[in-house]
Amino acid sequence: METNTVLTFTQEEVDYIRSQRLARIATSSKKGDPDVAPVGFDFDGTYFYVGGHILTRTIKYKNVLENPKVSFVIDDLASIKPWTPRSLKIRGTADLADRDNGYLGPAKYIRIKPTHKTTININRPFKYR
Repeated sequence: METNTVLTFTQEEVDYIRSQRLARIATSSKKGDPDVAPVGFDFDGTYFYVGGHILTRTIKYKNVLENPKVSFVIDDLASIKPWTPRSLKIRGTADLADRDNGYLGPAKYIRIKPTHKTTININRPFKYR
């Protein structure tokens, strides 16, 4: 069931999102064939935008046309000693949007509307060891 509720993010979550450059998007075809891909992204405070080199030829693009449900994960390691992964996991719906000023310039992007989020350890400062 689709909701019109806008999912909000805390300042701590926004700071974490903006500190990261890569994420992973998981999509599936109408038949249920899964795909996960590492991606760059933009965040405008409400939606996440994912582009790609010749986006219209990618599996993620084709899957979004068939099935708009997606998962999106931003993650890193705050430390390896002690082992401290950090992540923000989003579930949502995706559609396509033309943007004039995305991270890849003017192009078509997958736009993700978050409907659920889960965070782990994002309040931990980054310490690479």
